[in-house]
Amino acid sequence: MFFVLAGFMIMERVNQTSSVSEFILLGLSSQPEDQKPLFILFLTMYLVTITGNLLIILAIHSDPQLQTPMYFFLSFLSFTDICFTTAIVPRMLVNFLSEKTISYAECLTQMYFIYVLANTDSFLLVVMAFDRYVAICDPFHYVTTMNHHRCVLLVAFSCSFPHFHSLLHTLLLNRLTFCDNNVIHHFLCDINPLLKLSCSSTFLNEIVIMSEGSVVLVTPFVCITFSYILILITVLKIPSAAGKRKAFSTCGSHLTVVTLFYGSIFYVYLQPLSNYTVRDHVATLVYTVLTSMLNPFIYSLRNKDLKQGLRKLMGRRKS
Repeated sequence: MFFVLAGFMIMERVNQTSSVSEFILLGLSSQPEDQKPLFILFLTMYLVTITGNLLIILAIHSDPQLQTPMYFFLSFLSFTDICFTTAIVPRMLVNFLSEKTISYAECLTQMYFIYVLANTDSFLLVVMAFDRYVAICDPFHYVTTMNHHRCVLLVAFSCSFPHFHSLLHTLLLNRLTFCDNNVIHHFLCDINPLLKLSCSSTFLNEIVIMSEGSVVLVTPFVCITFSYILILITVLKIPSAAGKRKAFSTCGSHLTVVTLFYGSIFYVYLQPLSNYTVRDHVATLVYTVLTSMLNPFIYSLRNKDLKQGLRKLMGRRKS
């Protein structure tokens, strides 16, 4: 109910705070000859993302051997990635083949869900790092520590808290005034290019981004880093080389995803608004589109149990 009321507040303030009723998303290229190749490229990436992540979810839920906390979290990460790309890519595809306009309310709605889903991804990566920490550093208490009730609570928190973060920035943006310039030099509605278009003071928005926003971005990364430092210390104490390889193999995929995701996000958001340029589009593509597409490959190619689950799933579909 709280979020529904907030949505009504945004709609009611559209005409009060802005003389702009719509924005123009310039996208990745303004050249007409680039639009169809880009449409085909991103349609292919979108279909690969949906198919790959859906197969991961089906494999996990259909294989009894994959009914563990690690795969429980991975299935929610895959579901979030499907929603994340769906909040971005379909709008891009429409813009490639038609007018690049987006209404004020639709733009703020897209920004809201992008931040919700990106931060849900972030918190789920923290939860998965905690799961690996308990499995490696405290294996004798793993079953009791990572019981089903606690796993559900961790996922519930990861999915609910980002709404408050996203709502804060959306409402703060909604109080600004937008005048004649309505051209967004981006392929999605993001806070930095929108702040650049405002003809009113953005001081409060920038303070909140650099304080609350930085905390929400950096804190999960610090938790993941701390977890892996403890994991590294524990693994180095394992006497056998085979034991070390097995421990590292369960963390390698997760570390790859963390590096791609946080590296690109930090590059985009942990910089002053004045430094934001078109070059940041590439980094935005990495954490919004590329990471979601690569996640199924990263987690399945280096995981024997998941590969076996996918083979069983495909075998049942053929039969």
